[in-house]
Amino acid sequence: MTVRAAVIGGGIGGLVAGLALRQAGLDVRVFEQAPAVGTVGAGIQLAPNATRVLAALGVLPAVRRGAVEPTAFEFRRWDDGRVLSSTPLRAPVESAYGAPYLHVHRGDLVAVLADAVPVEVGARCVDVLPGDRDVELRFAGGRRERADLVVGADGIHSVVRQVILGTADARFTGHVAFRGLIPAARVADLPVGHTSTVRMGPGAHCVHYFVSAGRLLNVVCVIEEDSWTRESWTDHGDPAELRAAFAGWDPVVRALVDALDAPLKWALFDRLPFARWSEGPVTLLGDACHPMLPYGAQGAAQAIEDAAVLAACLRDAAADVPAALARYELLRHDRTARVQELSRGNATRFHLPDGPQQRDRDAAIASTYGLSPDIDWLYGFDPLDPGGRVHH
Repeated sequence: MTVRAAVIGGGIGGLVAGLALRQAGLDVRVFEQAPAVGTVGAGIQLAPNATRVLAALGVLPAVRRGAVEPTAFEFRRWDDGRVLSSTPLRAPVESAYGAPYLHVHRGDLVAVLADAVPVEVGARCVDVLPGDRDVELRFAGGRRERADLVVGADGIHSVVRQVILGTADARFTGHVAFRGLIPAARVADLPVGHTSTVRMGPGAHCVHYFVSAGRLLNVVCVIEEDSWTRESWTDHGDPAELRAAFAGWDPVVRALVDALDAPLKWALFDRLPFARWSEGPVTLLGDACHPMLPYGAQGAAQAIEDAAVLAACLRDAAADVPAALARYELLRHDRTARVQELSRGNATRFHLPDGPQQRDRDAAIASTYGLSPDIDWLYGFDPLDPGGRVHH
């Protein structure tokens, strides 16, 4: 009998899960609460561990057409823009890991995925009720559906997670991010190439890279604040506050900040790894179970990995859904927890004040070309193999 799967959430993780599960032979429906599939958002970095999955699912060529393939990964100083390290990407990365490193606009990626898997929009899930034989899903407005498998890919405020795990407290990190997209024409006179660039300074850092086939520059500026109460991606930031925070920085950074006319502002919250993600035929994926701080550029990639591993486990053991979900959780839990920890460590590393620790950090970055010793483990992981084969 074909397994009926319901994916709650039509973001990147949910769409990839829907596509991967369909290709694994399941009868899949993807439910999204918004009235349309979201094509808004900002830039995303997709490392080879993610693009390897997109290639296997047949959507990488379409994603690549709207992407930017960066030439290098750079770390720079905050005050004079001096390059601390520059690591070549493109051919060296694809040769080493068998898949490219891409910069994409979230909306471009979602549009490609939504073309590949049907999405039922305007379907806000409000409750999940596991029964003896299957699971009942309840939606706003009284609609009810049934499924043999439910995947909660509904983000940091996951309804599915609240049902199976209860409410999870989030911790404010003390960091607040401003983000925006700048038309390429507005920065044509600035020395910002097609690189992934991190500019590190005391108590702040700035990341920028091109997306949408080079038409837009994605800029994220992170500063430190004492308090914040809301987890939101859509609050509007004050350009004057942002300019004040980066006064005294390199002129390129100040010019980028000046070009962010209407930045969005969001507080960065963290959650410790959950002990478990699944209950019977219900499981979680992506930010619903392991929200990532952005300092490792792995949030979308880890959700994509989740989707691939989940599909592989269900392909191998579709007749016993709870057993397949237990294997999925076993294969994913420790890896995602470690990626969370690596990202959390960069929060401190990127914001060191000038001094002995900063000099040690800069020397280490220069001696390793900015590469983490975990890079093979991170980029070489093959989520298409449930055992996690690693490319070198």
